[in-house]
Amino acid sequence: MILFVNACVRGGHSRTLRLADVLLQQLNKPFTELALSDIAFQPVDYAYIQTRDMLLSEGAYMHPMFELARQFAAADTIVIAAPFWDLSFPAMLKQYFEQVNVAGITFKYTSEGYPVGLCKAKKLYYVTTAGGMFFPEEYGFGYIRALAENFYGIKDCTMFKAIGLDIDGADEEQILLECEKKICESI
Repeated sequence: MILFVNACVRGGHSRTLRLADVLLQQLNKPFTELALSDIAFQPVDYAYIQTRDMLLSEGAYMHPMFELARQFAAADTIVIAAPFWDLSFPAMLKQYFEQVNVAGITFKYTSEGYPVGLCKAKKLYYVTTAGGMFFPEEYGFGYIRALAENFYGIKDCTMFKAIGLDIDGADEEQILLECEKKICESI
């Protein structure tokens, strides 16, 4: 099963979502879409952490609090669509990973304290767009790749990006078409 994590907020007007749709068509397998804008994430505050720690200490992995983590861990392939905002991605994607990063479900620690992945997925795709050309990867895709590789055991992470879309004189459609072509050639 492909898990499509949709962190796009502009719906049908999202350039990132357009590229993700091309990728999903190329993968040509059933997928479950998780629209993060439809989720009211609970704040990860002290009370939340206390509840989570208590449930984990009891081995209550089937508790509804861990539903997103279980879904993520069970997916065969992960596709994330997130526009490049403020040198990163929309905050709801960070909130999502605060729910997914659960010891005992998506990863475990070795006796030396290093994370070992428990996720089924072997492949993660990250699709993004940016208005300008300043695009340091370490704050957006780099963060997701670090989690995937070092916590979840997903070693094959690929990013598709279309950048420079909002620069005066840029041919937005051509830039998007070139990215779509890269997606089609890569899958």
